[in-house]
Amino acid sequence: MRILLVEDDAALADELARALRAENFAVDVANNGEDGGHLGMTERYDAAVLDLGLPVRDGLSVLQSWRAEGNALPVLILTARDGWSEKVAGFKAGADDYLIKPFRVQEVVMRLRALVRRATGHAATRIACGPLVYDAQLGNFELDGLPLRLTAFEWRVLSTLVLRKDSVVERGELLDRVYEYDADVDSNSLEVIVGRLRRKIGAAMIETVRGRGYCLRNAGGEDAGG
Repeated sequence: MRILLVEDDAALADELARALRAENFAVDVANNGEDGGHLGMTERYDAAVLDLGLPVRDGLSVLQSWRAEGNALPVLILTARDGWSEKVAGFKAGADDYLIKPFRVQEVVMRLRALVRRATGHAATRIACGPLVYDAQLGNFELDGLPLRLTAFEWRVLSTLVLRKDSVVERGELLDRVYEYDADVDSNSLEVIVGRLRRKIGAAMIETVRGRGYCLRNAGGEDAGG
């Protein structure tokens, strides 16, 4: 999964980016509204964290332009503006969630996970695909009831596939969800990651759809409640 973080406070942006990467997210950081607005329209993200008081272009204007262009990117506003009128303006502009500074970093992580889960159409927090279960609230995977250890890249691919289980995820889209904007990507890197995942969860679970991408097949499991 990949997050766009638009925040002009360098120390806060660094703290948030490190925390999100520690939770396996890929993170692109923009320190002004102009760059953030451009990235949000030209790159694929699972969600965005958007400050309102940004230089060059304010966050509310960025959000309004995204929605005017039909961009449905889930957006968490993160701001020091705590007045009711500011909150109303943020939600009217198209925000999905609103968090006031100061905050706990882990709350940002949890809210982003919830936004991504709901955006992909999952009501339950535990998503099952045969013996594989993804806890979309905690960000953990289990296989046959046991914790599944994954690298950050493996987690990004598998979380994307499980949230879209039984649907083909295009190769280019998966690459966009795995790597940050300035990453140096090898041509066969995705195939290597998928190969490692197949060894961990079973080769039959990830189907290669020739000329398109990959699909995580449901082996009979249903969304678990939670």
